[in-house]
Amino acid sequence: MTPTLQQFDDRDGDALSRYEYDASVVYAADIGSDADEATVDIVDNTVMIVSGDEQADFEIPESGTAEATINNGVLTVEVTQ
Repeated sequence: MTPTLQQFDDRDGDALSRYEYDASVVYAADIGSDADEATVDIVDNTVMIVSGDEQADFEIPESGTAEATINNGVLTVEVTQ
C-alpha cells in the first residue's frame, strides 16, 4: 500500500493522502486541532468540509459507498466498492 498525495485545497495547501485496499479506498487529511466543530458532508462525489467561515472541498473519483468522519482533527473518507 503506497499513499498518493494530492492537493485538495490550494488556498491553504492541505495535503490529502489516498490509500488503496482490496475492497476500499481511504482518503485522510489532518485538518487541524481547531477543527473540533468542523462538519463534513458528501454530495455525489464531492466531499465538503466546513469549519466556521472556512470551506474546503475535493472530488472522490471512485464509485461506491462513501462515509466521512472527523476525529481529533483528522478527516477520513472511506469509499467501499
